[in-house]
Amino acid sequence: MSKNFLKFKSYYEKGLYTKARLQNLTGKKLGITAEEYEQITGEPYEPES
Repeated sequence: MSKNFLKFKSYYEKGLYTKARLQNLTGKKLGITAEEYEQITGEPYEPES
């Protein structure tokens, strides 16, 4: 589990973070993994093209 997973999940559930924001954080050093993105949003991670 990434260091900030629970914090970002909480922010998403409270409406403070959007899917777009989580997508931007996915794969970043202090962000989340693609698997964690899917756990939080319920949708598979698809990198922006």
